[in-house]
Amino acid sequence: MQTDTTAKLWDLIRDIKYGMFTARHGNGHLHSRPMTTLDRDEQGGILWFFMSRSSEPVMDIENMSEVNLSYSDAGRDAYVSVSGTAHVVNDMGQKKRLWSPMVQAWFPGGIDDPDLALVAVTIDHAEYWDVKTNKATKIYEMAKAAMTGTTPSIGEHAQVRMR
Repeated sequence: MQTDTTAKLWDLIRDIKYGMFTARHGNGHLHSRPMTTLDRDEQGGILWFFMSRSSEPVMDIENMSEVNLSYSDAGRDAYVSVSGTAHVVNDMGQKKRLWSPMVQAWFPGGIDDPDLALVAVTIDHAEYWDVKTNKATKIYEMAKAAMTGTTPSIGEHAQVRMR
């Protein structure tokens, strides 16, 4: 079921191409890496990525599949945090659909490169912040909140449960 908040979530993610992909490394530490979001399956609540099968991110998600993706568009004051479950998908049809000349630069062996891993992140929970006010209004709202002991009202914030 698509709600206003899920529609807004997809709208924000659609406009931000690169995210920080965070997984728990084998040593227990959280590691974040920039990744290009290739596609968004709004009906299934899935984000798609290509990664090197021999890379640490793939090894990390094979050990512990819970991940976080954070998206930021500072120019628009839009921020998204997504928690979900990642797994490698062996689907040649999906690989072909998502393949592009940009991906070729990272995987010179082409779509049949044995190192090419297709990763799906199924979203469990997300949260977003979309600041719609201009800088002067933000300053005013923050000053007003400081003086009145309230929380500034400077934009939209919501949590989205997908599962």
